[in-house]
Amino acid sequence: LTEVEKPMGKVQVGSSAGVEVLTGILNLGEASGIPIIHRLLEKARNLEDQGRDIFVDCPPGTACIVMESIQDADYCLLVAEPSIFGAHNLAMVHELVALFKKPCGVVLNKEMGAENPSRDYCLEKKLPVLGEIPFDNRLGSLNSMGTIAARAQDNYRQLFDSLLETIRKEGGHEKITHPQR
Repeated sequence: LTEVEKPMGKVQVGSSAGVEVLTGILNLGEASGIPIIHRLLEKARNLEDQGRDIFVDCPPGTACIVMESIQDADYCLLVAEPSIFGAHNLAMVHELVALFKKPCGVVLNKEMGAENPSRDYCLEKKLPVLGEIPFDNRLGSLNSMGTIAARAQDNYRQLFDSLLETIRKEGGHEKITHPQR
């Protein structure tokens, strides 16, 4: 037996209105995406060295790629949906973030003003709720068309700008900058 190198995925880099986007794509059948996460974070550090804010989007849950993604984070934003499953996922991720001793806050997604187990969890654990994104079919439609909602509709721009400002204040980053739209 001999070892040979083979591609396990790829990293893509793109730009949209002054925002750099880095994406990792794991080939089907690969056991772990950790090397791709490491490559993405390495490229992201180069942007951070240029004074850019870095936001790492992780999948739901507490898989190894989530752990790798948050270990160097300054602040963790936990996004939760108003369901029992959403609250369960929030609890798992909150425990992981607490293990890493990371400051965090929560955004309640698809908020409908009704019973919300995720909000109940935040109240019980004294987690700050930084914002709420209301349930809106238009937001889903914009997303499914690949449209950036904050660029397409002023109410979403205001919502997400306000959320970004709140996150920066909570995370100890008072400097507020907005990428070109």
